[in-house]
Amino acid sequence: MAARQSLGRGFDALIPKNLDRSILEVDESRIQKLLIKDITPNPEQPRRQFSESDLSELTASIKRHGVLQPIIVVRHDGENRYKIVAGERRWRAASAAKLEKIPAIVRSLEELEQLELAIIENVQRVDLSPLEQALAVLRLQQQFNLSLENIAKKLGKAPSTVSNMTRLLQLPEVAREALAQGKITEGHARAILALRADVAQQLELLRCILDNKWTVRQAEEYVLRHKGSIKVDSAHEEKGLISGLSTKLNTQVKIKHTAKGGQLIIAFKDQSDLRRITENLVK
Repeated sequence: MAARQSLGRGFDALIPKNLDRSILEVDESRIQKLLIKDITPNPEQPRRQFSESDLSELTASIKRHGVLQPIIVVRHDGENRYKIVAGERRWRAASAAKLEKIPAIVRSLEELEQLELAIIENVQRVDLSPLEQALAVLRLQQQFNLSLENIAKKLGKAPSTVSNMTRLLQLPEVAREALAQGKITEGHARAILALRADVAQQLELLRCILDNKWTVRQAEEYVLRHKGSIKVDSAHEEKGLISGLSTKLNTQVKIKHTAKGGQLIIAFKDQSDLRRITENLVK
């Protein structure tokens, strides 16, 4: 809930007071039921791949409950033809669910361009917190179907900067709240993100930061110690596996790591030794 509230505050702060805010409205007065066959996807859609399993789940949900959130479209190639601005996944799933119509908000290109330009200009001036900036970028993606690369270009920032900004949204909810309330800094948040493979450790690090008033440096040292202990445990386990296999097969065994997985190398002296090792393996 806190994240959604911050999204509203961060995004609204980017919109000039003299802008016609009806552009943003999604109430019943702006929602229309459009024929699915009259709608086409945007050829410049940054997302080219759609997960079949995700689409299947959404299709099943739409069959039960209908389309809960309207898509956003603009008029295209005629009075009753439309191009999707946001919501292609919902459109695809609704089509797969054999619906004839889908709820949609029809906006003009002028409206979208006016709003997009106003936001892009003001995002450089408004004093937003790091989390609010990340949420504003997310809203730009949702409202205008822009890729992170396009947003970065429009904001005059490096794509890596915008990507790192949005990673803050991957924080556990309690950590996002702590960042939004100023209890931790962006540096602390990035240290917590470094442990994203272990949520329990993320929460433990957050507790240590809050309870002990740790600096960013101390938080980073915690991350290094944790990752170091994982490597030590992994190396110790691997050494035991090699030793066990070498004893069982009575030959030299090595493990060679590659970018994806690795190789188990078992040495043999001759064909007779190879048969002996093979027999031991299948026992």
